[in-house]
Amino acid sequence: MKIYPNKSAKLHVPASHGGKYGTKNSNPDVIDFSSNVNPLGCHPGVKRYLKKQLDLISEYPDPDSTHIRKNLSWLTGISKDQIIVGNGATEIIYNFCQTFLNKKMTVLIPIPTFSEYETSAKLSECKLTFFRTMNLVNDLKKFITKIPRNGCVFLCNPNNPTGALIQKKDMIKIISAAKKKSTIVFVDETFIELVPDHDESVVKSIKKFENLFILRSLTKSFGLAGLRIGYGLGSSQIINPLQKIKIPWNVSNIAQGAASAAICYHPFLDKTRKLIKKEKNFISSKLATSKNFTCFDSSTNFILVKTKTKSKVLQKKLLKHKILIRDCSTFHGLDQNYIRIAVKTRKENTKLLNALGVN
Repeated sequence: MKIYPNKSAKLHVPASHGGKYGTKNSNPDVIDFSSNVNPLGCHPGVKRYLKKQLDLISEYPDPDSTHIRKNLSWLTGISKDQIIVGNGATEIIYNFCQTFLNKKMTVLIPIPTFSEYETSAKLSECKLTFFRTMNLVNDLKKFITKIPRNGCVFLCNPNNPTGALIQKKDMIKIISAAKKKSTIVFVDETFIELVPDHDESVVKSIKKFENLFILRSLTKSFGLAGLRIGYGLGSSQIINPLQKIKIPWNVSNIAQGAASAAICYHPFLDKTRKLIKKEKNFISSKLATSKNFTCFDSSTNFILVKTKTKSKVLQKKLLKHKILIRDCSTFHGLDQNYIRIAVKTRKENTKLLNALGVN
């Protein structure tokens, strides 16, 4: 008997990512600069909470994530009925594409950006169009003219891997233009809480634009990467179908509880942002002294770097120093001369710079 998968599944190529398990040669003891997680990790209070919740392991979780949605409503100012919780932000991306994209739809994606938009959209066999830009703000007018009718636009703000930030007023221009064309705008704000000195989130605009969907992650901002929990916000026209198609018990009770605990410590983000601002400037200023590296201006907790050494070669070299960086050659729109480094603590950042030969 021969088994025949769906055409889209047969052609599917999983996206590449950073992290200790994303590189075959990586040592489990490496300092991981390839994953853009809160440099301070999760709050100590969350760890204390988790130690008291081990009895929950034998219980099924709330399939509706009711308690955490109430807490997220308090955090964001958006009704809990307009919030969906997922097993990490990536699950929500795939569910969104499964629910709203189809063969007749055109999807617009600026590149380079987070690869899962393209990867998950392909499973829906929609028509993909790409807009090449290293900073969308500089090409905003042209980009708006490319917005498809009855389609979908994916935006990452701040963008991964460039770190470029779109101001709220410019994002509203895009969303408004898309609404006139009956097009959904998917805005990924998973790094927006780690932007020092700015609040460019369009969360409050959800009440005005029914075509707006916003993705957030507790992985990045609150350091819960290992527990897998993210959330999305949007109009009832978007959230209700997503609630219907998500798998039962998609988020563990441990993850739901940890997320609620983390939200209670949200002032922890102020300390994080101060560290990011200081250390990002430290790394960029040091790399600027070398002719081998060119840093892109980043608004958040990672830096895209153009390097004269091939990214894979440099990654392999740094692994010998137990340091892992992100090889960006797998990003659509970038070649083998780009790496991405996460902002970490001064001690860790100094080790990276020394290994790169920058003192």
